[in-house]
Amino acid sequence: MKNLLLSYLLASCTLVFAQVQTPQPSPAATVAQTIGLTEASVVYSRPSVRGREVMGNLVPYGKIWRTGANKNTTIQFSDPVKVGGQTLAAGTYAIFTRPGVSLWEVFFYTDTENSGIPGEWTADKVAATVEVEPQKTGTVESFSIWFSNLTNNDAVLNLAWETTRLSMKIEVPTVKKAMASIKKTLAKDPKHRDYYSAAVYYLSEGQDLQQAKKWINKAISMNDEPYWYFRQQSLILAGLNETAAAIEAAEKSLERAIKAGNEDYIKLNTDSIAEWSK
Repeated sequence: MKNLLLSYLLASCTLVFAQVQTPQPSPAATVAQTIGLTEASVVYSRPSVRGREVMGNLVPYGKIWRTGANKNTTIQFSDPVKVGGQTLAAGTYAIFTRPGVSLWEVFFYTDTENSGIPGEWTADKVAATVEVEPQKTGTVESFSIWFSNLTNNDAVLNLAWETTRLSMKIEVPTVKKAMASIKKTLAKDPKHRDYYSAAVYYLSEGQDLQQAKKWINKAISMNDEPYWYFRQQSLILAGLNETAAAIEAAEKSLERAIKAGNEDYIKLNTDSIAEWSK
């Protein structure tokens, strides 16, 4: 009797909590990207064309569009950034757009808890407005947002659907953050990898190569085993037009790369030695 009652209760619970599961017509998506030292992420839903005329019809020109489907499309930045030249504080914003034939307006809206478009559009909640000329693209069946053209200091935010694409430059405060980190870290008990990282950053960003030389020399004086240390030293010296010293450093990197069996560094150093020896 007890077993029968237990079976009945379990069956009843299953009936109460069972739900039909079917695919969402506009599935959710998340895009996360590190740009330099800044974290950026987009959460949105992806409607599809499905044979419909989208721009100018499903998405009317001249009217504010939710820029996706379902809940607000949101973008989050861990640091203050510039988007299309407009300054945005760190935080989360809803993305709304006003499509046009030759010009779109992209709004970064501080109220992110709307189901679609806000019932009352509040100008004070618009943190930034970016005007973007739409570009023609190959057919994009599902609405897409992604980051491209990544560098240490910026990236491009892209939105595309049907045959229309928008692209906006995002600038991040990498130089400011990296310089502060270098200053703070090297001021108190730095390790050889700290000197190495500082030197490589200066090299990659075209900063003071004489300072980069001092840091890479310090790193090597503390640890002269890594072939990549000598590789970066050779590039810094080449940048300073100290060719003989650059070749010597590349030869040391090559020797260690051969010992480690790293084919990539063997080729890089071999090519550089040949080039600098001309």
